[in-house]
Amino acid sequence: MSAKVALVTGGGKGIGKAVALGLAEDGFDIWLNYRSDHEAARATECAVKALGRRCILLPFDVGNKDAVDAALDPLLDKAVPFALINNAGFAADGIFGLMSDAQWRDVLHVHLDGFFYVTRKVVPHMQRARSGRIVNISSTSGQTGVPGQVNYATAKAGLLGATMSLARELARRNVLVNAVAPGFIETAMTASLSLSEYANSIPQGRPGTPEEVAGCVRFLCSNLASYVTGQVLGVNGGLYM
Repeated sequence: MSAKVALVTGGGKGIGKAVALGLAEDGFDIWLNYRSDHEAARATECAVKALGRRCILLPFDVGNKDAVDAALDPLLDKAVPFALINNAGFAADGIFGLMSDAQWRDVLHVHLDGFFYVTRKVVPHMQRARSGRIVNISSTSGQTGVPGQVNYATAKAGLLGATMSLARELARRNVLVNAVAPGFIETAMTASLSLSEYANSIPQGRPGTPEEVAGCVRFLCSNLASYVTGQVLGVNGGLYM
């Protein structure tokens, strides 16, 4: 029997890498999307293969419709992913009154247009297969708001609305759609921030790890979550309740 396939966007490093490796441990072959860090993506590919699973590298910008189509159409002609993890994203923080057009546009473009182009491409195949899991990586920022992150919080909140609406559309086809909302997680994106300053505001007193986020994604892609859809699973150490 062929292994199930998981498509992970932004999977070269950080949370995406942890998700790819976790799902590979669970028996998934991985379609690994990334934009430009070839070295990091190849390292993740090697780690997936070391777990005995296949890994196909897909270097494309999720916000570029033509690139999405060119990369995924040939693969979708041959296989249907059981799981789609929409993880691609980045932050471009700034005070709202001084935020540039590019800071606003680019963050929403990657998070929301990227979600739209990739998910729209995959969903009809999942519907025909009457099986699938979609997990959108949002953020506590999209639930609470964060000063200096109006663009990022808006994008992540948009993903939550998309999650719940799409879950209602697809549930009767057994395609389950959920979101994971990480809080402060130790990744390259947070490397420049003061860990001790943020830790004081977290009830557990520490930041999380990419693997802890990945554990929740693994649950949502497993048989244990067969009656879970339209939900937001917080991974934040109690930062938001």
